[in-house]
Amino acid sequence: MTWEEVRQHYPNQWLLIEAIKTHNIKNEHFIDDMAVINTFSEPIIAMDEYSKLHKKSPGREFYVFHTSREKLDIDVRKWLGIRSVG
Repeated sequence: MTWEEVRQHYPNQWLLIEAIKTHNIKNEHFIDDMAVINTFSEPIIAMDEYSKLHKKSPGREFYVFHTSREKLDIDVRKWLGIRSVG
């Protein structure tokens, strides 16, 4: 589904989605096709579910969004890693 289709089917809700097909242009990440995993009335519950799924399947791309957002603006951030002191 596209974001427009998702917004029509799930108005004014918090959603846990999985990105199925994506692409990047410069520093922006675009989701071309997505699947709705679950709907929520509260963001904290959605984030708890996201954490569980991400821990179970770290290679899959999950997001939590509210359908009031007209556009999904996802910035690409470069991971620099963690340094230990010592």
